[in-house]
Amino acid sequence: MGGPNVTISDNPDQSRLEALLDDGTVAGVADYNKRGSSTYSFTHTEVDDELEGQGVGSRLMRGVVEFARDNDVKVLPNCEFLRSYMRKHEDTHDVLAKGADLDEDPEERAS
Repeated sequence: MGGPNVTISDNPDQSRLEALLDDGTVAGVADYNKRGSSTYSFTHTEVDDELEGQGVGSRLMRGVVEFARDNDVKVLPNCEFLRSYMRKHEDTHDVLAKGADLDEDPEERAS
């Protein structure tokens, strides 16, 4: 059985993409900072604890990539969840910002 139906929506007032359930509940968020007019740095991803493991995070990551393509912007994946998703999905690399690195942060590797 699949997870809940999720729609991805931009919330520019809060600088984040939101994974919305059919009833409007925010199931997850991907926070971003704009870097100029054509690059978005995604800094943090969070999924509601009750919905973890149901595909909401992956759907949100697909939404980040679709958002970038639809808006002709590039992505800086400064969030481990997004980096990990993009490492596993080579078809997402077209939206990577120039110089973006999908390797882990050195601090994360050391722990």
